Amino acid sequence: MNKSELHESIINNSQITFARSGGKGGQNVNKVNTKVCLQLPVSAICGITEEERALLRIKLASIINAQGCLYINVDEERFQELNRKIAFARLENRIVQALVIPKKRKPTRPTKASKERKLKLKKIRSELKKSRSKIW
Repeated sequence: MNKSELHESIINNSQITFARSGGKGGQNVNKVNTKVCLQLPVSAICGITEEERALLRIKLASIINAQGCLYINVDEERFQELNRKIAFARLENRIVQALVIPKKRKPTRPTKASKERKLKLKKIRSELKKSRSKIW
């Protein structure tokens, strides 16, 4: 996956709509369309394989609508341009994060020396607690 190719693909294939925002804006909140609604068809993303596309559909199922588009709404700022930049950055980050495959953990066992250290510390703690008790 090439990040610059992914970035260009997101910008070129996204559909942007604007709506009135319910957030900040004062008197402009009822007049200006500052909320950004960004849609990107998963099939239109360039630079990823079909396996990665399937992985995206699984991991990002919560933000994929019925038409198979990734869907993000941003209405955090007063300005449409800032909300647009935030939306593109957020969508790109979500895609990149979803495509990362975590390393498998190798199960390990404690070494003999670490087991002995643990038992030694337990013995010391036990002796310390025994020495605190009253002698009858």
